[in-house]
Amino acid sequence: MTSVQTYVPGSPRIAMTASAEQQARRELLREKARGLRLGVKPSGCSGYKYVLEYVHDPAPGDHEITITDDVRVYVDDKSLPMVIGTEIDYVTEGVNRFFKFRNPNADGECGCGESFSVSV
Repeated sequence: MTSVQTYVPGSPRIAMTASAEQQARRELLREKARGLRLGVKPSGCSGYKYVLEYVHDPAPGDHEITITDDVRVYVDDKSLPMVIGTEIDYVTEGVNRFFKFRNPNADGECGCGESFSVSV
């Protein structure tokens, strides 16, 4: 049996800009997914990189954060302290479009912006 922890109002959260919500909604519909999993993994010259995955079935210990009725973000216990309070945006830079993360916990980023460091 899967156990999912739900976001409790008033606690720190994950937020999305309107453009990120729209893009997430399009991708979730296309992939027939329940939500997006925001996580981190060791990588790059600064320590960690963000990972976004589609969630069809939440994993045990996932924290479910409802952005809108049809957009949900899931964060695992290990990643939560590093990403709580993050705002996710969807930006266009030149010919590239991608999700961008504004993380108040990040205390440094590599020069190319692919990885970040955090002291949690």
